[in-house]
Amino acid sequence: QKYLCSNCNNVLKKALQTLCGHRYCSACLSWIVRNNKNAICQKCKEEDPSTLSEGSLLAEERAFGDAAINKEISELKVHCVTLGCSWSGIMKNFEEHQSLCEYALIPCHTGCGHMVMRKKLADHLENGCVNNVTMCQKCKRSLSSSEYQVNKRISLNWYLIIFFPFFFFSQQNRSTPLINKDGCRFSEVGCSFRGSKEKIKEHEKTAVGAHMLLLLQHIKQLKASLCTAAKAANGSIPQSELNLENKLHVFENIVAVLNKEVETSNLEITAFRRQSELDQNIIRGLELKIAELHRCLTQKDAGLSSLHKSLLFSEQASYDGVFLWKITDVGRKLQDSVTGRTVSLYSPAFYTAKYGYKVCLRVYLNGDGTGKGTHVSLFFVVMKGDYDALLPWPFRHKVTFMLLDQNNREHIIDAFRPDLTSASFQRPVNDMNVASGCPMFLPLSKLQSPKYAYVKEDTLFLKCIIETN
Repeated sequence: QKYLCSNCNNVLKKALQTLCGHRYCSACLSWIVRNNKNAICQKCKEEDPSTLSEGSLLAEERAFGDAAINKEISELKVHCVTLGCSWSGIMKNFEEHQSLCEYALIPCHTGCGHMVMRKKLADHLENGCVNNVTMCQKCKRSLSSSEYQVNKRISLNWYLIIFFPFFFFSQQNRSTPLINKDGCRFSEVGCSFRGSKEKIKEHEKTAVGAHMLLLLQHIKQLKASLCTAAKAANGSIPQSELNLENKLHVFENIVAVLNKEVETSNLEITAFRRQSELDQNIIRGLELKIAELHRCLTQKDAGLSSLHKSLLFSEQASYDGVFLWKITDVGRKLQDSVTGRTVSLYSPAFYTAKYGYKVCLRVYLNGDGTGKGTHVSLFFVVMKGDYDALLPWPFRHKVTFMLLDQNNREHIIDAFRPDLTSASFQRPVNDMNVASGCPMFLPLSKLQSPKYAYVKEDTLFLKCIIETN
């Protein structure tokens, strides 16, 4: 269960852990925060709605990458569930396998609508895909892949019908066989390549042009030898030799045509490669543009999050020196204070005036110092503000604390004037000065007494009044 996302319930991808201790995929958390204002952790809601707190609020800047769980997940043993596939390995290699799995169903890229096994895609394109159409350069017809191959074979048949007798003729006039197990079939006309059957097949595919040139040269040599023989016979050339010379001339023309077609094919391949390189450059450009857009979107999300926090702060902020602090889940927070899990709570910041002192409250529900374990301790904190350079120091305004009785009978009130020599009321050097106030503000027995309504529906209200006159 710990490897599953709290949102999509799938195996975590780039796991993030929130302040409430639950885990989300990075993409899931980003989507939730982007599409929900003040998003609350769904797992917290499911487990115990009464324990919802500020820690249950979801925000990307309040979550951190969980490297330990990501490492555990990457080393989990997994296997491919695609029917027919026997692959197994670890999770970090699974995505690469998914992109290569021969048994995976993938959509045909021509848009014909068929889903086919990756390993059968070539057969589908050649024999079944209605959208895989090629324009024949000779007859200018649009043909399917299989029709195009047949059409090419027919158009070459007239070459082959004439061409093969030449090989038979060569074999009859030579003692060495044309095909050699270890050599190229064109070794008879000068090709010196030797190797395994697989290497020879690959060689014959890639060396068509070179073989045609060797064949042409061989024919020219035969023709020259015939002419020499004819001259030696005092110019009398038998009819059979004339026929042979005519055949050789025909062969020469055929090879020239074949050679021209090979050159044309090479030009087409070069053009295709050049176009492929251009397409790759375009794809790389688009990928860079997408990455830039993603970066801009991330920056805007961060900006929106910052604006959202500023808006929440503005809604809660007070600028007249009077602040009312509502604390919920008092029972749980008191227990956290007793166990030491969360010893104290800070209030949102508030101000004595629009451009005045920035301050906040700090409460220890289980007490601090002389009041630890017996009293609620309440303190006043002077914070570093934007306008401190223009304000008089030390802070010298009277501070009044109130714990409100929600039945409006007996409020708890305490007040003090700042000790002007204390570091707590000098101009702040750090974000906050040391807190100062009432360590024995209210006995815990009184807080929990049924005679009073200081805590009602698990909520209490603290009020702070700063005299600004």
